[in-house]
Amino acid sequence: MGVHNYLIEGVSASGKTTVCRELVRRGCRAINGDSELAYQGGPQTGEPTDTAAHEHHLWDSDLVRAIAADTRQRATFFCGASRNLHQFLDVFDEVFILDIDADTLHQRLRERPPGEWGSQPSERDLIVRLHATGEDIPATGVVIDATRPLADVVDDILRHTGEAPERR
Repeated sequence: MGVHNYLIEGVSASGKTTVCRELVRRGCRAINGDSELAYQGGPQTGEPTDTAAHEHHLWDSDLVRAIAADTRQRATFFCGASRNLHQFLDVFDEVFILDIDADTLHQRLRERPPGEWGSQPSERDLIVRLHATGEDIPATGVVIDATRPLADVVDDILRHTGEAPERR
């Protein structure tokens, strides 16, 4: 295993990508799971599919494990969500769950540009339902109030990891 590996999770529009960018800006190693690890695959088999279904949004578990095993970095932050999290949850020292209220969720979904996940009415309906039920969120983890300013959210995560929160 790598020195320290952390997962930053949350419902769509909770700020995972934005937190990832801020961690990178601050000099941390942060992986955007949606752009660097994700693919569409069968939930049971993991075999690639040509679907665009929410339940088929998987991460390449071998790649997650390989990145997590790299000890050249003090810490690696994996930011995003996948439907096959159970296959590699054991590589993380801690899971951070970005939490937002329903009003913030609706506001952020309204601001989504066309073509981005959550911009279509059917996607928004699914996200709102998942937010209400919490069914796609890990059962345990450190809950982070992601309605606060981005710098405060990232400082909070870094404090929990023992990394010095350094604003640039």
